[in-house]
Amino acid sequence: MSNFVRIAVDAMGGDGSPKKVIDGIIHNHALNKDNFFQIFGDEELIKPLIEKKLNQNFFKIVHTKNSVKSTDSPLEAAKKGKNTSMWLSIESVKKKESDIVISAGNTGALLVIAKLNLKMIESIDKPALSALWPNKKGMSVVLDLGANIECNSKNLTDFSIMGASLYKSLYPNENPKVALLNIGSEELKGNEIIKETFQILSDKKLEFDFKGYIEGNELMNGEVNVIVSDGFTGNVALKTAEGTANFITQELKKTLGGNFIGKISSLLNFSNLSKFKKRLDPRLYNGAIFIGLDSPVVKSHGGTDYFGFSNSLNVCNRIVKGNLIEKIKNNI
Repeated sequence: MSNFVRIAVDAMGGDGSPKKVIDGIIHNHALNKDNFFQIFGDEELIKPLIEKKLNQNFFKIVHTKNSVKSTDSPLEAAKKGKNTSMWLSIESVKKKESDIVISAGNTGALLVIAKLNLKMIESIDKPALSALWPNKKGMSVVLDLGANIECNSKNLTDFSIMGASLYKSLYPNENPKVALLNIGSEELKGNEIIKETFQILSDKKLEFDFKGYIEGNELMNGEVNVIVSDGFTGNVALKTAEGTANFITQELKKTLGGNFIGKISSLLNFSNLSKFKKRLDPRLYNGAIFIGLDSPVVKSHGGTDYFGFSNSLNVCNRIVKGNLIEKIKNNI
């Protein structure tokens, strides 16, 4: 098992679980034989879904009937105790029995239980929620997406270093280019905290290229690949981007399927439209990463399907192989 990436999986979180989660594991294994899955949840539900479909050398079921519900508050989830599938999966990383943990369950509960179980990386004050976004040239890491509503300049500096480390672990052959999300590109724009962060990053010797400020209308142009903000601004940007992508795909579908000419046009442009639709498919970018703790925690979108969950397992594999935690410790 020493050659495997050991992934602790909360099988009971998210819509359609555990079937969605197990189907995602089976799909992922068909593409990648490097992972060993420690699956936490109700064995009576999980076993019929996975036996005969996945060799037992690649998984282990840790039985518990208790799970965190989507309706639980973070406090309620924590009070449920140490025998929920979410808690046990995180605890397995704490005990070094797994390399990384993933859950499609309640985001607030996952963050609280992770912080209760795992230590912060030394000198980092706050963890951040980060995710992958497509841009014109490839992919960007964006953080914080909601874990911290209020941040100071040290937090934003830490986020910049952690985001660059995450990008480098996922894309080892590319150079991280970091920018602060702001209301303008000029040095004088923004509040005092973001201006202080700009000065710190401008003066500091860094393992990445600091590109200054980036505005909201430039997020997808690909000139930078690590975008840093506080959790309030980042979450608004995320929801705006998701809403815009959904609006475009729905309007395009209506336009091209609404009349005879539209249907003929869509047939003639089928290849290009398929590429466009795939580019905006959120399942391809599934998997938010909770960084700043001494073990990596990945949050899969609760509403994604097995294909999206499988892609978040790919993210887990790349994070572990890219030595994310060591990179952050070395750079911080």
